[in-house]
Amino acid sequence: MPAVDLDRPFDLHPQVAVRPEPFGALLYHFGTRRLSFLKDRTLLAVVRSLADEPSARAACAAAGVEGAELPKYEKALGVLVQSQMVVERTS
Repeated sequence: MPAVDLDRPFDLHPQVAVRPEPFGALLYHFGTRRLSFLKDRTLLAVVRSLADEPSARAACAAAGVEGAELPKYEKALGVLVQSQMVVERTS
């Protein structure tokens, strides 16, 4: 899995819809027709704050993720990038 640079800005892919669920959320990509499950409400908070923060690291901090927990969320974001649910923001 490619490493995600947490100091870069990311956002949900424009074709991805988020449906909150009691366990976390479902992400559906209308372009690829892929479905992803977020089984962690904190990861949902990170994903939702990506557009409002200057970097993925800042989105993690805004969701309360710091220190020893950071690698877990870095890996999860890497999976979401690889599946095209999350993309690097260019502007």
